[in-house]
Amino acid sequence: MSAIHITFPDQSVKAFESGVTTEDIAGSISQGLKKQALAGKFNGQFIDLRHPLEEDGTLEILKADDPEVLQIMRHTTTHVMAQAIRRIYGKIQLGVGPAIKDGFYYDIDLDQNLTPEDLPKIEKEMKKIISENLEIRREEVSREEAIRRFKEAGDELKIELIRDIPEGEKITIYSQGEYFDLCRGPHLPSTGKIKAFKLMTISGAYWRGNSDNQMLQRIYGTAFFSQKDLDSYIHFREEAQKRDHRKLGKQLELFMFSEEAPGMPFYLANGQIIRTELENFSRELQRQDDYEEVRTPLMMNQRLWENSGHWDHYHENMYFTKVDDVNYALKPMNCPGHMLIYKDTLHSYRDLPIRIAEFGQVHRHELSGALNGMLRVRTFCQDDAHIFVRPDQIESEIKNIFRLIGKIYSTFGFEYTVELSTRPEDHMGSIEMWDQAEAALSRVLKAINMPYTINEGDGAFYGPKIDFHIKDAIGRSHQCATIQLDYQMPEKFDLTYIDENNAKVRPVVIHRAIYGSLDRFFAILIEHFAGAFPTWLAPVQVELIPVADVHLDYVSKLEHDLKMAGIRVHADRRAEKLNYKIRDAQTHKIPYTLVIGDHEIEDNTLNVRKYGEKETNTVPYEAFKTQILEEIKNRITKKPVVK
Repeated sequence: MSAIHITFPDQSVKAFESGVTTEDIAGSISQGLKKQALAGKFNGQFIDLRHPLEEDGTLEILKADDPEVLQIMRHTTTHVMAQAIRRIYGKIQLGVGPAIKDGFYYDIDLDQNLTPEDLPKIEKEMKKIISENLEIRREEVSREEAIRRFKEAGDELKIELIRDIPEGEKITIYSQGEYFDLCRGPHLPSTGKIKAFKLMTISGAYWRGNSDNQMLQRIYGTAFFSQKDLDSYIHFREEAQKRDHRKLGKQLELFMFSEEAPGMPFYLANGQIIRTELENFSRELQRQDDYEEVRTPLMMNQRLWENSGHWDHYHENMYFTKVDDVNYALKPMNCPGHMLIYKDTLHSYRDLPIRIAEFGQVHRHELSGALNGMLRVRTFCQDDAHIFVRPDQIESEIKNIFRLIGKIYSTFGFEYTVELSTRPEDHMGSIEMWDQAEAALSRVLKAINMPYTINEGDGAFYGPKIDFHIKDAIGRSHQCATIQLDYQMPEKFDLTYIDENNAKVRPVVIHRAIYGSLDRFFAILIEHFAGAFPTWLAPVQVELIPVADVHLDYVSKLEHDLKMAGIRVHADRRAEKLNYKIRDAQTHKIPYTLVIGDHEIEDNTLNVRKYGEKETNTVPYEAFKTQILEEIKNRITKKPVVK
């Protein structure tokens, strides 16, 4: 046999006989490594542990602690699940069964409808297959042989997939025991390598994602290399479900949706209070930084969107109508309106930077299947700003935006990371201008010592951008703020200013959003705080509960006094038991519940119950009022508690 040369991650090179496997190579290094090895990465491609190597290349030997192996293990667990279902229910057809971000799923065609009660039975059979430690074998077959095998198995779905495989592409079948499946792989060497798994949910899924096709049953699961990791993930899911903004939005009466306006949120009174507070917080800081707030029309002439470039890149997501036989569009973005405002006035180089901000309502058509509460809607408010600058002001202005974003995110307790998104394929403008813009953003990030990653090809069509990813209380990442550098819109709209030589020159535009979508940010906050908003944001900040009807007059006086001081207060005058009222205030996560009885009236004190704390405190009324006003004024926000 001829020799091949394998290069390892440390750049060392060793010769092996052609046909050697990753398992063989691991064994040649140490028996301990051979035991731990689960897969290989050869020339950048994941391969099975026993896949023969027949050419020179680079090799990584992958173990359980390599993140990529987790996806391979989950893919293998998918096959074990399908094998278990076939053992239990007999003849079934199998659709597709990939590993996904947090686990795996398989789409199956089965005569009976599975329910959550069936999952433990499937899990039990899966554990049996894992205990059998079946070797997993890869086999390359001809198209004809693959079709023959799956025809014998009565699996028409797999035959359809085989017929769609391009000519010349390898067709591989993986088998373990009596089970075989059409699959590219790779997989673990045996079923016994699977350590901890759980089947999660069952849903419906159209075959190949096409609503014209048959409906299959999709079973979701997850798997990890340790029970501890699995338990942590299940706890995370339970915590996420408790925090679901759709559930809490209903419980706390924050927003609603209606079939009369799919994907378009209705803000209820409580939700509108929070939204107003968010806007006012941002307004206050923007005023300090010399932003001018404007308002632009919801609907503008189609030719504006053609001129801005949105038509070519975005028209499939826009809503249109006709007025006097002229085509109009609801705005999907606020940028063109701000360009028109800038253009309406002659500007000198001394006027710049000009900062125009808007809480602008935009409309974008989303497919109904993509809608997700407030996280993905068809109309939302963007806290947009467009800053018109001279080229020499770009870097200082972006540093100012970073400071503003830092102030807002730190108030909510959000840490963030950033990424620089570069030129997409469908970009506007010259590559030279793009290179210039990307270099400017890179310089700012380096100047402020901000670590960042590169997101190749994900810039806006008119310019590169810096995206901010915040981390919520349970560790999930959300992309919110963005800074975009744009040389194209000034060209498109013929924007100019008069420079120091009395010549007309182009400004540069910085697009900036901090909340991003106010509605989406609202949903993130609901889940971040689990509905227990800090006092300054809470719709009701103080709940007053009289012990008996005789205390109602005094409660009314307190209610009036607190309202006049600027505190959002509600008095519970219902003819319900005291404990019921207290529980109800806790259910609505009101920051402070004050119980008023004889002692409180006599001593001018309050019995204070703070949400999330078991102990109650007796506090002088004026001291409480001073303290809560300070809390509201300074927007004091404690880190959310995760149980």
